[in-house]
Amino acid sequence: MGFIRTIGRWAMTGLVTNGVIGSGIFGVPGELTRTLGRASPFAMLLAAIVMAVIAAAMTEVASQFSEPGGPYVYVRTAFGRFCGIQVGWFWLLSLVSAAAAGTNLFVGYLASYLPSAGHGWTRALAITTLIVIPTTANYFGVRSGTNFTNLFTMAKILPLAFLIIFGLSRFGHQIQVVHLSEIVSPGWNPWLSALLLLLFVYGGYEDSLAPLGEVEDPRRTVPFALATGLLVCAAVFTLVQLVTVAAIGTVATDRPLLEVAVKLIGQGGAILVAVAVMISSYGYITGTILSAPRLVYALSSHGDFPYSLSRLHPRYHTPALATCIYAVLVWVLALTGTFLWVAAVSAGSMALYYGAICASLIQLRKTRPEAQALRLPFGRAIALAGIAICIALLTRLTVREALLMCITAVIASVNWWWARQRAMGKSRKTIEVPA
Repeated sequence: MGFIRTIGRWAMTGLVTNGVIGSGIFGVPGELTRTLGRASPFAMLLAAIVMAVIAAAMTEVASQFSEPGGPYVYVRTAFGRFCGIQVGWFWLLSLVSAAAAGTNLFVGYLASYLPSAGHGWTRALAITTLIVIPTTANYFGVRSGTNFTNLFTMAKILPLAFLIIFGLSRFGHQIQVVHLSEIVSPGWNPWLSALLLLLFVYGGYEDSLAPLGEVEDPRRTVPFALATGLLVCAAVFTLVQLVTVAAIGTVATDRPLLEVAVKLIGQGGAILVAVAVMISSYGYITGTILSAPRLVYALSSHGDFPYSLSRLHPRYHTPALATCIYAVLVWVLALTGTFLWVAAVSAGSMALYYGAICASLIQLRKTRPEAQALRLPFGRAIALAGIAICIALLTRLTVREALLMCITAVIASVNWWWARQRAMGKSRKTIEVPA
């Protein structure tokens, strides 16, 4: 029994877009303005170019696979079990924590209009409801889960499109030419810090590769979805930053889009942004509940997690047990805190496994030269550029963030030892069985 391939080209594009456009865009414009001033829109464009380099390498690597698991499977195939498990854990940690943080963000904004939702049993009920609905949709089939996710993709883009259209029409005349001195004056370190932050904002498209076993014609669908989805996100993010700078200037604020919306339509703008944040956060949650269980399934099917997690539902052909376990983990983490640390740690984790994927391109060209794949012109040079970018961004991590990542690496190493011992034990039993 296997997966059913029901995710088409546009559905896959929706998953990519949903994975990238999350709650980060509602807070990042203020931090970018604080760091880079009027040059901040260029950071959005530069980050899009950086991500395009990494996504290009990922496209060639992904085109060689049709099984679920995404980056975990790619790195495991290229470099073996140890590296694959490391990537799997960093990816899974990022998914669980970000979904839990998104849940808390949703409830926090809901509590601003319904105060009882911010504490006690009402908060627990709100969190439970938020997680149960997409879990149920994904339990009963990937098509219903994909449709549910793509519904939120469209819903989260509309408020941002509203801000862009009305913002440009009202504040477009205030946009001024940015001089070269404004771009170079912050120096290298602020630009690298901004790009590390934007790696978190632009990241997430790799989550859509986890259910690759359910994608129609993945060799053609994946490149189209990645290119189209990232182009849409780059355009939205850059225009949002441009409107923010034009509307409120270089004033540092924690809720920049809220202030832009208030200037556009008054106090009703605050409600618009609050609704947009909740929709965007919930859209990300629904996307991870679709993608993350496929990662757990892949780890299990390769013998790196317990085999029970790779069982598919006999009727719905979904990783039902993995879906439920992932939902419970998100629910527990959402109940126990706000997880404000997740942005920097997730960005560092992304830099690690993005670099590993770029390295996989070079390795797979050596070990699988005859594999059917979409071969990039200058592929090795693109991969080396991606590795260099990821290393440079990792230098901006703080000691605390690096420590958290080291703890994750230790847990993954223990997991590798357990999986290796189990595999060796199975091999010994096979040898002992008489022919």
